[in-house]
Amino acid sequence: MAGVIIAGTNSGVGKTTISMGIMKVLSQEMIVQPYKVGPDYIDTAYHTYITNRKSRNLDSWMLTDDVIKYLYNKNRLGSDFAVIEGVMGLYDGAEIGSDIGSTAKIAKILKLPVVLVVNGGGLSQSIAAIVKGYADFDSQIDIKGVIFNNVSSDIHYYILKEAVETYTDVKPLGYLKKVENIKLSSRHLGLVPSFENETLDGLLTELALHVKETIDIDGLVKLGKEYNKTEIKSNHVKSVCESYKGLRVAIAKDEAFNFYYHDNLDLFLENDIEIVTFSPIHDEKLPDNIHGLMFGGGFPEVFAKELEQNETMKNSILEKLSSGIPYIAECGGLMYLCNNIYDFDSNKYKMVGWFNKDSYMTKRLQRFGYAELELTEKCIYGEESDKARVHEFHRSKVDEGGKKVFRLKKYRKNKITKEWNCGYEKGNGLGAYAHIHYYTNLKFFNNFVKKMDEFYQSQGE
Repeated sequence: MAGVIIAGTNSGVGKTTISMGIMKVLSQEMIVQPYKVGPDYIDTAYHTYITNRKSRNLDSWMLTDDVIKYLYNKNRLGSDFAVIEGVMGLYDGAEIGSDIGSTAKIAKILKLPVVLVVNGGGLSQSIAAIVKGYADFDSQIDIKGVIFNNVSSDIHYYILKEAVETYTDVKPLGYLKKVENIKLSSRHLGLVPSFENETLDGLLTELALHVKETIDIDGLVKLGKEYNKTEIKSNHVKSVCESYKGLRVAIAKDEAFNFYYHDNLDLFLENDIEIVTFSPIHDEKLPDNIHGLMFGGGFPEVFAKELEQNETMKNSILEKLSSGIPYIAECGGLMYLCNNIYDFDSNKYKMVGWFNKDSYMTKRLQRFGYAELELTEKCIYGEESDKARVHEFHRSKVDEGGKKVFRLKKYRKNKITKEWNCGYEKGNGLGAYAHIHYYTNLKFFNNFVKKMDEFYQSQGE
């Protein structure tokens, strides 16, 4: 299938806005499969909203090359064109001297052309030095096109275009002017999620008009189709352990909880497990006849008042957890299962009270980036010493104390730079800050499901 990677020279250069605009225009004429490089939940939600297809994460630090190829091929079925939004700058990854975790690594694995987004503001001929530098940095990367952002006028664009065409072989594919009224709102962990943006439809409509006017969409599609003959093959990745027909997993999904890898959720369906969603904000109680619970990340601190007020849901969750149902609570989910959440202004909101500790929002990031996780003892995810590669990104912290089953380590140049413990175990599950993509170690998923099956059998259902 044809496709392109939209990369940037750096974070904040406009690749998300341009990627969304391109997806919006292309989706009016074809079926677009979106992807995002790295461990991002918010950008993927925008992609999904625009294309009406679940956006998938491609992360070369957490996943092997074969897994990336497998998930790319699996998820592109039934679509016409793939648009992959990069992360940070094109060559920025997990550490200096390596391309692991970078957009460039995904381009190498999938053998797709790169369209580079460059800030054209205040530049003329110097733009060619930037583009040429990126194009020549790694001979294995095919930077085939460039889109200029923050261009002041048509004349300015033609100057930039002439400079790039004079000094490089990269094809200019158009530009975007600086338009204030199509800027996306942000909060402490990035963009405000798509479903909270009440003006999103109008913003996307206007963005599409600008993209159609000044970006060469036909040229971009042609470029992507030129790579259509390259078939990316992968070894078979065993994702289905066995049929668990009859099992139902309840997943918290609403304004407060929505950070999930769609490939994780697909694993349940591929094992014949029914997914039922519930809202800790709006629903009165948990769904009936469930055998597992998942609380993903999100923004419980933003909706703490609404969560506090839903007493019947909190009581329903507490009763079900006490019954021994297997559960996983990640990041925001962990916060929700604590006694209280203290927001940025130190306002206190009562939560579920499963974990006897409080959660506090802080002024700075507490953990950010990749880490290697090792189980320190047997738990719902597996045996002692089982490992997974994970990601943390949060500005909250919880009280210390309590049983912990995760040991996390950050590395640089194969040397440990930080170590800490997390993974609070209680009952038949755990809560932790780490976000786990199950394809980093499918044993974690399989062990969780086996616990669900044991619970199902114990209920005599």
